[in-house]
Amino acid sequence: MLHKISTDVVTRSPHSVRAYLLLMRLDRPTGYVLYLLPGLWAAVLAADRRPDPLVIVVLAVAAVLVRGAACAVNDVIDKDVDSRVARTVSRPVASGTIGVGSALLFAAAQGVVALLVLAVANVETALVAAASYPLIVAYPFMKRIFVWPSAFLALVMSVYVLIGWTAATGSFDYPPEVYGLYAAGAFWTLIHDAVYSHQDKEYDRQIGVRSSALFFGGATKAWLTVFMLVSVGGVLWAGSGTSPGWGFYPLAVAAGVLLAWLLFRVDLDDPKSCWDTFVANTWFGWTVLAAVLAGQFT
Repeated sequence: MLHKISTDVVTRSPHSVRAYLLLMRLDRPTGYVLYLLPGLWAAVLAADRRPDPLVIVVLAVAAVLVRGAACAVNDVIDKDVDSRVARTVSRPVASGTIGVGSALLFAAAQGVVALLVLAVANVETALVAAASYPLIVAYPFMKRIFVWPSAFLALVMSVYVLIGWTAATGSFDYPPEVYGLYAAGAFWTLIHDAVYSHQDKEYDRQIGVRSSALFFGGATKAWLTVFMLVSVGGVLWAGSGTSPGWGFYPLAVAAGVLLAWLLFRVDLDDPKSCWDTFVANTWFGWTVLAAVLAGQFT
């Protein structure tokens, strides 16, 4: 449903606007959801049965803007690589539809507006987000200088846990539960990004770009199983630290079972299977959110 709505918005927009919506990946909302959900886990966990609807809206809007800015920066840095990969050759910067200067200006505008939106919750939240911006800009370069760029991406994306907690509390004082959620989000990112990277592993090998697919090779599923156990363990640790109601545990375990099933069934040599599994990872995130909510209200 979300994918259809996003696609309809993009396809029905004026041509001059459509390129910028494509630049921010509005037609592919999975990335927004994967970025947002750990922040929602933290915000709900911090709310103590009183999740503020305004905080949820602020986090959702800011997630779209921050990721949109990140995509624009990534496309500028990766434009020469994207132009050589079938899946990315039509991206606006790689295809020349949008110039480098315009893309960077668009990224900066989204980043600034995101901070203003987050400041509606509290200024502290905007400061946490601003501190993550240099890391977001640095990530595309990691594919060229670091053997395992997904590890850096996992650290960056999981900052939304800190943003979510700060939005709900207005405090930089993070209890241990927050770090449990941070670990859960980071290792979950390692999983879905590794699956995603297997779509392009042959291109990456030819071009010389580094990725999880090339780093783990035939041992990918074994490593992802370890990451799954750590991610689910982080969720259980974070939830149990707040003395949750009985509803938390069965749903948290169900999330782990779902993730295990996704990893079991994915064919890492089939790009479509990788993409479908990447998208289906959102269900793990939604199930964890349901577990946190159930723990608050049961």
